[in-house]
Amino acid sequence: MLTKFVGVYPVTRFFKSPTREAVYTTLLMSTGLTFGSISALFGLTHQIITQQQYSYLIAAVIGSAIVPTLIANAFFLPHHLLHRHEEGEQSSAPARMLGSRDAG
Repeated sequence: MLTKFVGVYPVTRFFKSPTREAVYTTLLMSTGLTFGSISALFGLTHQIITQQQYSYLIAAVIGSAIVPTLIANAFFLPHHLLHRHEEGEQSSAPARMLGSRDAG
C-alpha cells in the first residue's frame, strides 16, 4: 500500500489537486483488490496455497481496501464537491449514509 501511495500522491499533486483531495484520491487508489484477489486465486488453483491460506489472504486484501477507504471518508472527504440540496428537499443517499448534517 505504501508503494501505491508513493506512486499516486505525486501524480494527484502534479494535476494540481488540493492536498486534501490528493490524499483522498490516493487513499482510494491505494487498494489492491484486483491484483490481490487474482494472485490469491492463482495460488489456490495451482495448489501453491491451501484453502485456509487463501481465506486469510482474501481477508487481508479486503481489509487493505476497507481501512484506507474508511480513513479517506472520515478525514479527507472533499465536502465542497458534494451536491447540496435546497432547504426542504430530501438529502441524497450518500449524504445520509455518511451521516452528514450539512448536506440537506
